[in-house]
Amino acid sequence: MSRSNYTSTHSAQPTKGAQEKCVLAGIALRGKGSADVLEEAEESLAELAELADSAGAHVVDVVLQVRDKPEPATLIGSGKVDELRVAAEEFDADFVLFDHELTPTQLRNLENTLDRRVLDRTQLILDIFAAHARTREGRLQVELAQLQYLLPLLTGRGIEMSRLGGGIGTRGPGETQLETDRRRIGRRIAKLEEQLESVRAHRGRQRNKRGAVPLSTVALVGYTNAGKSTLFNALTSGNVLVDARMFATLDPTIRALDLPSHRRVLLSDTVGFISRLPLGLVRAFRATLEEVTEAAMCLHVVDASSPRRQEVNKVLEELDARDEPQILVLNKCDRMHPDEADRIREIATAAGGQFEVVSVSALRSEGLDDLRAAMDRVLPGDPVSAVRYRFPHGEADKLSFLYDHGRVTERVDDEEGVLVTAEAAASVHQRLTEQAVRPGGT
Repeated sequence: MSRSNYTSTHSAQPTKGAQEKCVLAGIALRGKGSADVLEEAEESLAELAELADSAGAHVVDVVLQVRDKPEPATLIGSGKVDELRVAAEEFDADFVLFDHELTPTQLRNLENTLDRRVLDRTQLILDIFAAHARTREGRLQVELAQLQYLLPLLTGRGIEMSRLGGGIGTRGPGETQLETDRRRIGRRIAKLEEQLESVRAHRGRQRNKRGAVPLSTVALVGYTNAGKSTLFNALTSGNVLVDARMFATLDPTIRALDLPSHRRVLLSDTVGFISRLPLGLVRAFRATLEEVTEAAMCLHVVDASSPRRQEVNKVLEELDARDEPQILVLNKCDRMHPDEADRIREIATAAGGQFEVVSVSALRSEGLDDLRAAMDRVLPGDPVSAVRYRFPHGEADKLSFLYDHGRVTERVDDEEGVLVTAEAAASVHQRLTEQAVRPGGT
């Protein structure tokens, strides 16, 4: 196949401002045994184009090769490389972007033949992450992932990197620049891992502090552009950045959310995922993603209008959080035919998910009450009940705590203090046992 059908939807678009121009290159492997390899490859290239746009690049052409297996020297074969070079020259592309991770040898061969920069999918994602990292933690995680990716690429740079000495004990090739670079990067990686371990410990202390207050954490997870941040803002009246570009936000944001039962939970908006997310990135962002594994429940947000919506549980499988209680949230339901909603529910059940499915439109604030009610039903433990309390005048802090974490249905003020009846979670009642009024008491 010469060019992907996807090419025509991008190559005709005008270049915006001073955007860098790029040509996408992909490969569909017939040897995978799937009849849909071509469709899968084109969907992956479409996602890569979105990533390129998020990085500020303009896609001018797409070249897709169909092979039985990758070519070791260039991935796509010399003939297709020549076609790729012609396309890059024709559109005056600044770089060529591959939809697969390239080996050091492939990268060097392609750059020599194409005479321009060559990037792969992982390099592009790392670049986007670097541009969007705002906190110290985010920058540390991005740098670690970049160095872990760079280290294997140092191999094969050759004897030309050797440092030749000019005095006694320095004759001969001496220590190569490659060895020096590898050792320096290794030291930096060790330092970053040490710093991130400190961040991880700090996050653990923060979770313990939150655990001291009876609030469960609910994590929003899902593929990027599924509408997680829009849903987060709709549920919490928050002001999290909403951007159509992929990975516009990397750092988790946590806000309080009141459920219909008057239980208060902490809702966490986490980094979005894409298909074939490099394992190194998952490892580097372990400290951030622990917000998911430590959550009492996950809201798995899926773009119901997306052709890739069937990938229901891959995110949680990558995080070893498949068994966490969860709700499948079909966002953008206003773009979906009712029959399609039934089919996606069947897909969720077939995937082994024993969880509720709720259709919402975060942008239009539709279905949010149903989602809150479902969260109340699925959230494990901590049942809500009504209890009567007596608070002396000197225990106003405990009364305030009850107002913050429950719903006071009756209150009587007298000379001895305050007598209240409140609906709250079991964990709240447990903290106020001494103030509880026994049956028959006043």
